[in-house]
Amino acid sequence: MEAKEKDILRGGQFLVKETKCEDIFTLEDLSEEQKMMRDSTKEFVDRELWAHWERFEKKDYAYTEECMRKAGELGLLSVAVPEAYGGMGMGFVSTMLVCDYISGATGSFSTAFGAHTGIGTMPITLYGTEEQKQKYVPKLASGEWFGAYCLTEPGAGSDANSGKTKAVLSDDGKYYSISGQKMWISNAGFCNMFIVFARIEDDKNITGFIVENDPENGISLGDEEKKLGIHSSSTRQVFFSDTKVPVENMLSERGNGFKIAMNALNIGRIKLAAACLEAQRRVINEAVKYANERIQFKTPIMNFGAIKAKVANMATNAYAGDSACYRAAKNIEDRIAIREAAGNSHQEAELKGVEEYAIECSILKVAVSEDVQHTTDEGLQIFGGMGFSAEAPMEKAWRDARIARIYEGTNEINRMLSVGMLIKKAMKGHVDLLGPATAVGEELMGIPSFDAPDFSQLFAEEKDLIARLKKVLLMVAGSAVQKFGPELEKHQQLMLAAADILIEIYMAESTILRTEKNAKRFGEEAQATQIAMAKLYLYNATETIIQKGKEGIVSFAEGDEQRMMLMGLKRFTKYTNNPNVAALRTQIADKVAADNGYTFD
Repeated sequence: MEAKEKDILRGGQFLVKETKCEDIFTLEDLSEEQKMMRDSTKEFVDRELWAHWERFEKKDYAYTEECMRKAGELGLLSVAVPEAYGGMGMGFVSTMLVCDYISGATGSFSTAFGAHTGIGTMPITLYGTEEQKQKYVPKLASGEWFGAYCLTEPGAGSDANSGKTKAVLSDDGKYYSISGQKMWISNAGFCNMFIVFARIEDDKNITGFIVENDPENGISLGDEEKKLGIHSSSTRQVFFSDTKVPVENMLSERGNGFKIAMNALNIGRIKLAAACLEAQRRVINEAVKYANERIQFKTPIMNFGAIKAKVANMATNAYAGDSACYRAAKNIEDRIAIREAAGNSHQEAELKGVEEYAIECSILKVAVSEDVQHTTDEGLQIFGGMGFSAEAPMEKAWRDARIARIYEGTNEINRMLSVGMLIKKAMKGHVDLLGPATAVGEELMGIPSFDAPDFSQLFAEEKDLIARLKKVLLMVAGSAVQKFGPELEKHQQLMLAAADILIEIYMAESTILRTEKNAKRFGEEAQATQIAMAKLYLYNATETIIQKGKEGIVSFAEGDEQRMMLMGLKRFTKYTNNPNVAALRTQIADKVAADNGYTFD
């Protein structure tokens, strides 16, 4: 299907415009080539990673490096690299797919893979000169060389632009001397090249450099960090002491480093969300196999309602994550195609395409990283005492999942970014929030309709509810912006509550739309479990929105305004027909148990 500009929502517009189910991409839309790629990636993971998961727990850094080389030989490191530089030049959805399915077995390898293919290679493909790309990218794409990314410093974490590392131009103007300390550097122990961010003189913004890893050029490493999880991901401090870097190795322009870092993180965020998907699926598979085999009180524990509730919620969250991630990935791919057709270079098209959906990237990063944490926690619980043992894979999955909420920007930062970016887009006129927010205010003052709506069509009630949940956010955020204006970003607790509403709307809507699209083409009977998951996700999302909406309203509104908004919250979150939650969970769990695992991807 040819991407037409008018058909594609801009980033954040999902909140104020209706999306038709036919206009979203789902995992069921994968091409034959993409399915083959997914299957060969899974085969590599099963053979090299899953079969040897214990080696990764024993801090076998050499094995991580060996597996990265094998991934390079199979072309898995080059999926996102343009063909001109030795890559496969695949579209954004295909790059998401490989990132998804290669990341499920061990956080150690997925961190190495993500650091190399994402922040280690991508800044050069997106910002490098032709000479820089020809020199470095083919080696990185093949796995002959590995990359790392040096941004974080002891005093500069979330505040990335506050780094103290200095770059001083030589008297003859031929090179920069870089001095400073970087920490938490993934792949530091075996990389050949660093992307390093440093400040020139007293510049407001940092600058990016491509620095080859040569110990004789003032580069030294700290010991491997002792970490809670991702044990075989090489994570070390890197010290630069008058490291000479040729001027031609500056990445992009002077002072452009902060922009490079932020745009690399946008792509990193949606890829991180993808990297958490297969981890969830595998944990569900292990938990269900165990629950089907574990006999207590003369019956498999899978037959108990308490276990069914866990499995149903795990499967539902995984299904929602799949739905939302691939919806956004295709939006980005289509936006890139539109920009290329308009004459943008691939670099410019990809940068702007991803930047357009920065709100969705932050939403997905938060939602899926928290779901994988919850899923591993419940998986461990299903295993009981065995789950707490390092002999079973649940314990390491639980530990590995924890980092996902921290890197690529903490979830707190990403929550505030998602709302902050939405408000900025509204100020620029890219997303009309003011009109719909005003309409919601007027609706609150009016008399509600008591007409009985026609909910006979599949998802008619659910889609009506989603439209009203969007009004909750418009009501809360609209009133907050009116009250605080630009000062709103200082009210972080309010921003966090609004972000949770925004996140749940996007995730629930994506799940409903995917299921509606598939029910239309495969039949409702064939999608019975997916329909149950979509309904369960929406119910859970609505409960979160009720809680966060109330928290927001009582925290900044008083008197009549507060009463009016609380009444609005009640009206906008009300079901006409409440779903039978226990029955939905039982239906989902029974299907997953019968399939002995997660079969919805």
